[in-house]
Amino acid sequence: MKRIPRKWYDSNCTRCPRLSNYLSETSQKYPEYHCRPVPPFGDRNARLLIVGLAPGLHGANATGRPFTGDHAGILLYETLFDLGIATTKKAISADDGLKLNNCRITNAVKCLPPKNTPNGSEINECNAYLAAELRAVPTGGVVVTLGGIAHRSVTKALSLKLVNFPFVHGANYALADGRFLLSSYHCSRYNTQTKRLTKSMLRSVFVDATSIAYGNQE
Repeated sequence: MKRIPRKWYDSNCTRCPRLSNYLSETSQKYPEYHCRPVPPFGDRNARLLIVGLAPGLHGANATGRPFTGDHAGILLYETLFDLGIATTKKAISADDGLKLNNCRITNAVKCLPPKNTPNGSEINECNAYLAAELRAVPTGGVVVTLGGIAHRSVTKALSLKLVNFPFVHGANYALADGRFLLSSYHCSRYNTQTKRLTKSMLRSVFVDATSIAYGNQE
């Protein structure tokens, strides 16, 4: 991706003291890890934007790329590969050669949170970055949220009333500005191992998303 706009992401952001301190502690324990805010990954002008929760300790926080290096990305990248969006099905490291076609992946919270759980003030603090990034999604474009926190963060960033756009797996909302909001359960280890989210369930969401964003029909 070309240089990331500063309004989308700040590699030196320390707005959230708890997260900043936790990154410093984690960096001492794992000096080889990225341990900084994780930037968006993919096409700057993408018609499809995927929004996750936050970097995982041994995943994006280690590699510096969303959903890369841990269990959370396995099903996601396999699905994107099957639909011709990702060039390979495995996301191992930031320099593994994987590319996205007309798609970008970001997180509602850019920094690793303790126990993978950002608090409300941290989610709100990072929302300005997300709002700026969402403005780049063109008319007719699609935003896919993975999990309830990502969904609520997007609705907040778009100034939508959550009561009118509740988080429901498989929901497909046509927005007044000509864009679309789709939602899915998060592809976490817990959700995939308990079958709360299956491969066919996630694929169905992305088939709908690509059909709208790119005009593909299956």
